[in-house]
Amino acid sequence: MRNIQSSSCCDTNDVTHLSDIKLASKKMVGAKRRAFQAEMAVKYCAGSPRQAEKIFGWSRQAVTLGLHEQRTGITCLGAHSAFGGDKLWEEKHPKIAEALWALASAHSQQDPSFRTTISFTRLTAAEALKQLRAQGFADEVLPCPSTMAEVLNRNGYRLRPVVKAKPQKKSRKPMPSSPTSGKRTVPQTRFQPSD
Repeated sequence: MRNIQSSSCCDTNDVTHLSDIKLASKKMVGAKRRAFQAEMAVKYCAGSPRQAEKIFGWSRQAVTLGLHEQRTGITCLGAHSAFGGDKLWEEKHPKIAEALWALASAHSQQDPSFRTTISFTRLTAAEALKQLRAQGFADEVLPCPSTMAEVLNRNGYRLRPVVKAKPQKKSRKPMPSSPTSGKRTVPQTRFQPSD
């Protein structure tokens, strides 16, 4: 394949390769995309971010960063991936979470049919908050009831009442000797022709 750098007179084969390289770059994100763009810039543009911007239409800053990452071996993190997002409540407060798991496991039982591994609990979110307050945890660190329900659900405790076994209906078993247990037959009357 010819060097794509002389793109002023590209034949159709080079244009196909150009579109393939652009498509491959669009399928990647973050550090993988920058690494790919840096490799293509080194291979086809003599390592020039300006040429990569002109030929491929990529961001010159992204190609430059990719080349620096390739040279140093250090991958840069964006501010969003490094600092973005909030931690889960149970990650922020591990001691309270341990007390909550102890409470929830004391009030839970396995699904009676053993079809799932989910533990069902009779402990509601409001009751869990009440018991955590009774253990001495401050209201400032405890979540609201809806968040408490999400925390319990997220960690495998489903908030619903559990019936250990369904009671059987009390009905009489049919007895063969009983007159009500068999099929009822209507006595047939013989048809008497009238004279």
